[in-house]
Amino acid sequence: MTWITLGYRTTRALRLFTALFAFILLDSGAHLHAQHAAPPRQVIVAAAADMEPVLTAYTPLFEQKYGVKLKISYASSAALLQQIQNGSPADIFFSADFYFPEQAVAAGLTLEKSPEPYAKGMLGLWTRRDSRFKPLTIDVLSHKDIGAVALANPDRAPYGRAAVAALKKMNLYANVSPHIVQADSVAQAGQFALSGNAEVAFISRTMAVTAQYKTGQFVLVPQSQYPPIIQTAVILKRGANHEGAHQLLNFILSDKVQSDLETKGLSRVQ
Repeated sequence: MTWITLGYRTTRALRLFTALFAFILLDSGAHLHAQHAAPPRQVIVAAAADMEPVLTAYTPLFEQKYGVKLKISYASSAALLQQIQNGSPADIFFSADFYFPEQAVAAGLTLEKSPEPYAKGMLGLWTRRDSRFKPLTIDVLSHKDIGAVALANPDRAPYGRAAVAALKKMNLYANVSPHIVQADSVAQAGQFALSGNAEVAFISRTMAVTAQYKTGQFVLVPQSQYPPIIQTAVILKRGANHEGAHQLLNFILSDKVQSDLETKGLSRVQ
């Protein structure tokens, strides 16, 4: 048997090489683990307040189907547009009307040349179950002793604009205007009535069909009394996930979702 004696320098070099090789293996494993543990892709969504009940219902279905997480912020359509103009990284903007998305298009902030209609909204009047109005009807707005009436700021929220239009067309604005309490969004208008800080509130039907608001009384405002609430969406240039934004918009426009919109408080755009 032949024994080979290694010198000190050779042994030291082998040790260094072994340590370096082990480090490379560990680093590669850590890199692969990091890749495996990387968070899923996401779509940043700016959505009008009336869409919260709708997207809450559909988000799990979308995320399961596409493996894409939705990061959603809700506010009035005007507030969302302002955020987008100020540099928001949102991928898609779901507005409660066509006016604010058209402004985004005009400013060159969108991929599309025109907003995409995805639903038609419905306006109604809501009050708590313990309200003195039983049953609740639109006629309560003609009462001289009507309490606070909450509605979204008509300059910032489409449902607020529709409420003012309806009041004027029904010749009720003069009676109601001294009692109006303005909210930042339709969701906040509902909260005013829910908490008792307003006697009645103009809210979207999407809110009225949720468990929280089913505890009260709701009556639709005849759609002939206000301009159609055509809700539209745009995909934003600044967003980092155009593919995911397109997937979400197409999902909302799919027959599966559109045929189910009525149960969520909206109607499909014909």
